[in-house]
Amino acid sequence: MRKIRIFEHISLDGVIEHDEGYTYGAWTTPYRSAEGMAMLLNTYGAGFDLLLGRNTYDSWTKFWPNAGDFPMANAINAATKHVVTHRSEGLDWGPVKRLGVNIIEELNELKSADGPDLVLSGSISLTSLLLEAGLVDEVIFIVYPVLLGKGKRILAEEFEARKLSYVSSQTTPTGVMINTYKCVGAL
Repeated sequence: MRKIRIFEHISLDGVIEHDEGYTYGAWTTPYRSAEGMAMLLNTYGAGFDLLLGRNTYDSWTKFWPNAGDFPMANAINAATKHVVTHRSEGLDWGPVKRLGVNIIEELNELKSADGPDLVLSGSISLTSLLLEAGLVDEVIFIVYPVLLGKGKRILAEEFEARKLSYVSSQTTPTGVMINTYKCVGAL
């Protein structure tokens, strides 16, 4: 059985992303390091598939296929992308599979099948939906030492509280913390 693992790059005040044109658009860039990338890639694991919302897929399509030859790009480009979308056009960055008719049912089937773990990153609505459905096994917060004040938060406004259990923490040389938690259930 596969695990569903959520990875979110997040500021200390809970911001995961922002709109185009935001003043601090590249807020994670100063904290990148080779050591940190190796730690993060190790946390992802040797093999994984991606679970992406359509907006995240479209955004990543602009970057990862042309990111160059390095371990994280190679792993992401090789992963099967399971995209939650109602549109099938424009799914050219593969390998790719579309999910969308009955998301929870399809994800339960996908999770129970053989294969690598499923990594979700970047989708606020999908993150909230999967946590509330009890489908998430682990949440990994990649926490940056910044306070951004505004931007999109990790969870939808109507999210129901969940309990997590601490697993581990690592700190990169630039002060980024990679915190892993196991999902326990409703609070």
